[in-house]
Amino acid sequence: MPSLAQDPGSLPFLLSIMIEIQAVTQRFGNVEAVRKVDLSIRKGEIFGIIGRSGAGKSTLVRTLNLLNRPTSGRIVLDGQDLTALSAAQLRQARRGIGMIFQHFNLLSSRSVYDNIALPLELAGKSKAEIAAKVEPLLELVGLTALRDRYPAQISGGQKQRVGIARALANDPKVLLSDEATSALDPETTRSILELLRKINKELGLTIVLITHQMEVIKQICDRVAVMEAGQVIEQGEVLDVFRQPRHEVTRALIGDVIAHELPKGVLARLRERLARADAGQGTDHLFRFAFTGNDVDQPHLSEAVRRFNLDFNILHGQIDEIQGQAFGSLAILANGTQDNINQAMQYLREQGVVVEELNHVI
Repeated sequence: MPSLAQDPGSLPFLLSIMIEIQAVTQRFGNVEAVRKVDLSIRKGEIFGIIGRSGAGKSTLVRTLNLLNRPTSGRIVLDGQDLTALSAAQLRQARRGIGMIFQHFNLLSSRSVYDNIALPLELAGKSKAEIAAKVEPLLELVGLTALRDRYPAQISGGQKQRVGIARALANDPKVLLSDEATSALDPETTRSILELLRKINKELGLTIVLITHQMEVIKQICDRVAVMEAGQVIEQGEVLDVFRQPRHEVTRALIGDVIAHELPKGVLARLRERLARADAGQGTDHLFRFAFTGNDVDQPHLSEAVRRFNLDFNILHGQIDEIQGQAFGSLAILANGTQDNINQAMQYLREQGVVVEELNHVI
């Protein structure tokens, strides 16, 4: 997978794009549910689209297979402009796009096997061709032993596994997941996300994952776009977005996973101390530091304290893992001369630490 630092105009980068969303707007009457969205999704990545309820993310994902035809803009899938296709051409193109849903959408009168086989039957495949495809899919999603059961006889997580297998039946290039884990408990959610990651790696499948849960993004996605009021307000590599969120909505979503807010009692005392510092009666500064990868276990803070004669008081901290990389976040109250604090923060930035002063935001 190419780095973000790669020249976007280079041929390898262009060839790696699976989906291009170009200036897509979706109106329903006078309401703009999606407004001028531009996104590029790479082949073989898991791309997350996150937002609160009503942000426009589910409307956007339904434009990717033209279940919702955009009011304006283009959807280009693997070099083919879906918005320019005839009805017959679009039906053919949709076979390259699988979709899984929050509420599974299984047929209660059909067994697990027959639910998975349905797209193949509709495509006119023979029984032998269907069996040759469905049997490996049952094994892939771990449902071989449940092949003859009906939806009412299996759990929610098992139903979603049936939905995933059914979505893979036509060998799609892209899998769209619209809140596919939001009806599941946390343990089942983790197992479904592990299955999606396995499918992504083993089949090289591009997955577009819609969710309102940043925990889901943290566990599985390579890159993420944050939506609010029908627009993309922030996007990037997941680790980078966690390290340095640039929008209030993104901060709030990350706060659901990694606490950014200090307790109210601590904030009240800090406001008094920082007010004295602002009035020239103190030397306190409040910072948030973010570390990633090898920086998590490096003694950068203690070195800054020694080198620049500072006092650090750790107010809040957490270490987690994102995409296999360690991620740490600390809230620090620093005390020292202004020059020493400035030099210390510059030193930490040079070591790869993301430094954010918070005096002005509390």
